[in-house]
Amino acid sequence: MNKTVLITGANAGLGKETARQLALKKETEKIYLACRNPQKAEAAKQELEAETSRSIFEIVILDVSDLDSVEQTVAQLPEAVDAIVMNAGGIGGLTPNAVTKYGVNDTTAINVLGHVHLVDKLIENNKLNKVALYVGSEAVRGVALMGMKPVKLNNSSADEFASIATGSFFKANVDPMVSYGYVKYLAIMNFFAMARKHPEIKFLSMSPGGTSGTNAADNLKGPMKFMFKTMSNTLMPIMGLMHNLDVGAKRLVDAISDNKYESGKFYASKKKTTGEVADQISWFPDLNNTMYQDNAYEAIHRFIN
Repeated sequence: MNKTVLITGANAGLGKETARQLALKKETEKIYLACRNPQKAEAAKQELEAETSRSIFEIVILDVSDLDSVEQTVAQLPEAVDAIVMNAGGIGGLTPNAVTKYGVNDTTAINVLGHVHLVDKLIENNKLNKVALYVGSEAVRGVALMGMKPVKLNNSSADEFASIATGSFFKANVDPMVSYGYVKYLAIMNFFAMARKHPEIKFLSMSPGGTSGTNAADNLKGPMKFMFKTMSNTLMPIMGLMHNLDVGAKRLVDAISDNKYESGKFYASKKKTTGEVADQISWFPDLNNTMYQDNAYEAIHRFIN
């Protein structure tokens, strides 16, 4: 039972819908909406209160790409939370390959670096009690119908994982959706290492699947953007590549609420990007390699320590 939950990227899309569904659970007493934009956060809070008839939402201003912002958020958080849903992210905006002041590219900054530091600081300050959920993606194991190949590393060393974080692993003109899958893999492997370091906390990853009603396609390019923008509510659901926003959010709610989902596991669609979910180890055995997990942990912490 999770009485208090913090959700990053909670002012729209999956984050907001996850907050709404959690508020409909009687056991939920407080939901922290961690958002970058105060105005959008306030608008989301008012809408959620109206939709759920509950005044349990609190705003915390957080920019997950800024480590100082992360530390301020943890310091100002008035209590420990039972669960965190690490939902903020995306393909890196208009400049996914641009390198930030921390030495990682924009995609890594918004998807991995801030979330890792956030969880580290929550644990360090005894402000995380039970569950750390990282929102994953089928991009890790590949989606053939969308032309997305599985993540494939040469040796999975710490240096190689670090090169994913900086962007040097990729060619200069890499498709952002390709690098996105690798960055998500880096994050998942880091959190699996953390699952072994902190057995008292359940660390897991769940993909919401192909989900309409999000801003995920805004910064895509070419055929991929066309497909998402024009077919997300028509052909893609028929192909098993897209479902409604509430379905994707329910996966996240179930992941932190249902004990059948285990620590150190990555759950995503069993087939394509919708339908039944399954542990991805069957398709991607490297997920279970503890040395690779530790290498990912070491790599991302090079940019924090």
